[in-house]
Amino acid sequence: MDITAAVVREGGKPFTIEKLELQAPRAGELIVEIKGVGLCHTDLTARDQILPAPLPAVFGHEGSGIVQAIGEGVTKVKVGDKVAVGFATCGTCPTCKDDDPSYCHNFAPLNYGGVQGDGAVTLNKDGEAVHGSFFGQSSFASYALTSERNVVPVGDDVPIELVGPLGCGLMTGAGAVVNSLKVTKGSTLLILGGGPVGLAAAMGGAIQEAGTIIVSEPVAARRELALELGATHAIDPTSGDIGELVRAIVPSGANFVVDTTGIPDVIAGSTAAVDFHATYGILAVPPALDILTPIPYLPLLALGLTVRGIQEGDSDPDVFIPKMLEWHKAGKFPFDKLIETFPLSQINEAVDAQHRGEVVKVVLVPDAA
Repeated sequence: MDITAAVVREGGKPFTIEKLELQAPRAGELIVEIKGVGLCHTDLTARDQILPAPLPAVFGHEGSGIVQAIGEGVTKVKVGDKVAVGFATCGTCPTCKDDDPSYCHNFAPLNYGGVQGDGAVTLNKDGEAVHGSFFGQSSFASYALTSERNVVPVGDDVPIELVGPLGCGLMTGAGAVVNSLKVTKGSTLLILGGGPVGLAAAMGGAIQEAGTIIVSEPVAARRELALELGATHAIDPTSGDIGELVRAIVPSGANFVVDTTGIPDVIAGSTAAVDFHATYGILAVPPALDILTPIPYLPLLALGLTVRGIQEGDSDPDVFIPKMLEWHKAGKFPFDKLIETFPLSQINEAVDAQHRGEVVKVVLVPDAA
């Protein structure tokens, strides 16, 4: 079928809006009409080739929309169903079988390889192959081809165009607190960065009933939003030493730290703000993939710190997306307050606005007919 998509042809260059051809669904696959797709930092690291995804390509991995066609054997959804589209997994490796799909043994090739698991290319333009299947979806487009495993049916409690970010960024932030670190009631949680992942982590901290939730964020509007969403304190890391700022609130320091910045100096500096036996969750893609985790050796040893990497918030989307929607319905996870929509054709303007801190979470929607 003919589709419209945002294409990256050269690393670090703007997206171009192009007409492409999308292959029909095969067994176990379906086509989703994309009603909304979140703009995530991971899409931009792929665009800029920090994450070495093959080009030309269509990115986008926080899609949501309506099922338009299904292939043979699909039973999870039917045509007309509303779905969120998550990351791709194989379903057969040990971690998938253990209901731990965010650590699928085949995660990298299925999500970053630009082709389907069997090497098939799903997109082309006048016979030129365009890499798709980014996170098994490539949803910076009017339609996306995905697999039955990727989709999670959703109801009507939230507008369908807004639920896509639950499939990655918001699931990562909330899941890091709830699933990965299992932040304890009454504890102190320090969140480095008040973007969408960090703010989702703050909402997760409130759900876990952390006693003190501190968001460190230089943009004033995001600090204000953090307090509205459940943080007890929001600090400006440019206003002083983060250790002093945190210990002025909690003298003993933080028990849990979630880093959403990927900035080595931010992570290293935060060790002055933690308590003995604190646990770090490292979530973000750093500016270069060969950077070592920058926790200084002395505090790591002397404080007995635990540091762990977290992918997709240790979440099973089939379980965690419905849980986040339940929280939202109960008023505990108002993620829609983070979102501003832009038409797909304005993707480059949306990237710039998000980079300037003018918006927290961009969701791209179809252009008006």
